[in-house]
Amino acid sequence: MVNKIVLTFWMILLFVGCKTNDYDPSQPPEGFANNTTLKIAYTLGAIEPTITNVEVPESIKEHKDLIYKSIDSTTLKLDIYHLYDLKKDAPLIVFIHGGAWEKGKKSNVLHYLVSYAQKGYVTATIQYRLSGVAKYPAQLLDVEDAVKWLKFHAKDYNINAQKVALAGGSAGGHLAMQYAYSHSYNKVDSNGIPTNVQAVINIYGPSDLTTEIAKKEERVHRLIGKKYEEVPEMYRKASPILFVNKNSPPTISFHGTLDELVPYRQSKKLHETLKTYGVPNYYHELKGWPHSMDLSAKVFSYIQYHTDIFLEKHLKA
Repeated sequence: MVNKIVLTFWMILLFVGCKTNDYDPSQPPEGFANNTTLKIAYTLGAIEPTITNVEVPESIKEHKDLIYKSIDSTTLKLDIYHLYDLKKDAPLIVFIHGGAWEKGKKSNVLHYLVSYAQKGYVTATIQYRLSGVAKYPAQLLDVEDAVKWLKFHAKDYNINAQKVALAGGSAGGHLAMQYAYSHSYNKVDSNGIPTNVQAVINIYGPSDLTTEIAKKEERVHRLIGKKYEEVPEMYRKASPILFVNKNSPPTISFHGTLDELVPYRQSKKLHETLKTYGVPNYYHELKGWPHSMDLSAKVFSYIQYHTDIFLEKHLKA
């Protein structure tokens, strides 16, 4: 036992010296055997962190704290980013922050927003009511109103309202999928604007709240307001996978096999379900990586590399 610990220790020390210099972002970054070695590696600095506290460069125009909705004495805001010299309307990517539906803020995804704005997209991030303030489906209704607002004001911010993608990690991924799959049909709102979106980027988001693990999860209880046994239908209504249909938008998913919060089988099952309906979708299973794996610079690069290809094919085209 002692020899195994010593061997693991020296292997990780060796790993520290070879961070991302020769890393190929098209390939899955090497993961870890278990969460114990992962934690040791993190402690020893073997995992190069993603820089999330970024500055908005001078080339990017920021529209901050735009009010899109007021409800129950709560004012909800969103931020928009795009190149100053954007010549024509561009596809929009709406990033929805995570935090188990009970914490987090729109600025948490600024590193994604800036990166994709620099690539020529218009990016946005939104506030939504957290579970301590309002219960589901309040969060979904907020996403719906934010998308509606962005499409209605598309011309003011160089947005191509016919090319919109929703993206999010964890709870944000759940809300992105839930909106996209429940608004798959080409319906229009009261302003005559189509409500559907053209693509989904799911980063370790839960797609099914009716699994045995989800039923017992207290954070899900706080989102719904009651336990599964009390309102099983509400848990079904909050499960994106149950809304998948032949008109669902193309989807790309990323999930780590060491995820202890949202089992990677959620995204694997989603992939199989989308495939059954003939929906273009791509599933990236990252072996040896946990929840919030994109806090690793290597994983963040990998996600962006494959998301870029996905968006070129299903959003820009």
